[in-house]
Amino acid sequence: MEILSNILTNLPSIAVSSISQGLLWSLLAIGVFITYRILDVADLTTEGTFPLGGAIAATAIVNGLSPVIGTLLGFGGGMLAGLISGLLHTKLKIPALLAGIITMTGLYSINSRIMGKPNVSLLGEERLFSSFEALGFNKENAVIFVGLIIVAIVIVTLYVFFRTEIGLSIVATGDNLEMSEANGINTHTTKILGYMISNGCIALSGALLAQNNGFADLNAGVGTIVIGLASIIISEVLFASQPLFFRMCSIVLGAIIYRFILAIILEFPIEANDNKLFSALILILCLSLPLIKKKMRRKNGKGAPAK
Repeated sequence: MEILSNILTNLPSIAVSSISQGLLWSLLAIGVFITYRILDVADLTTEGTFPLGGAIAATAIVNGLSPVIGTLLGFGGGMLAGLISGLLHTKLKIPALLAGIITMTGLYSINSRIMGKPNVSLLGEERLFSSFEALGFNKENAVIFVGLIIVAIVIVTLYVFFRTEIGLSIVATGDNLEMSEANGINTHTTKILGYMISNGCIALSGALLAQNNGFADLNAGVGTIVIGLASIIISEVLFASQPLFFRMCSIVLGAIIYRFILAIILEFPIEANDNKLFSALILILCLSLPLIKKKMRRKNGKGAPAK
């Protein structure tokens, strides 16, 4: 009862924290969505690209560059990582899952080289949110404000891009590879572009979260693919069969809900290292929900009286 009372007392602060964190994590979920749903490939580059974005941004900021430039450099580094995975998969015919693992493994050493140590502190450094904090915003409100702007720019840009000829070609490649090739689409190019855009968004999330957390860590990517997938599945359970624009918006909501559920769990007396286990359990539950709903509908249908 005491734990429940504490949760209810802290509910407003938990909600605000979940929104601020969820907005930044949603960029990772959108990146995973591009490969997992649009390209229909399982890309584990995520777990190397996410800390890559943080490593580049933090190192750039510590060395005197603007947080905006550092964040953009992180985004560019993610696109480069996506290019490598795309080339391994398309040109060298390495299966997508294995190509992602290879790139992720290589990125561990690259991230270590970029940072020069296991983590880089941003304590006392100017971050992307600092200018808004100087205007009177508290930290979480500044993160929410900046996060909303960046997420809106990313979603609108991706929506417009996926309505262009090349964007539609990427969607067609994921929907039906053989038919796309038969219609003259260069599926190697479209896959590579999809990989690059996806990992650019993931690295952007890593760059922003490193600035929000105040440090970049070499092991920050562990379990990030689970966070991205959980956000996607939650959004699809709540809002099935939506157009692309609303699907991306619902992924943002899914990321916020995921962070809220995790924050509630962490209010219980568990060890901090257990959060990865609970992340996996949340994903299992989310993946099981469509099947549970389907079985319940079938059961209700069988039990209904004939008309």
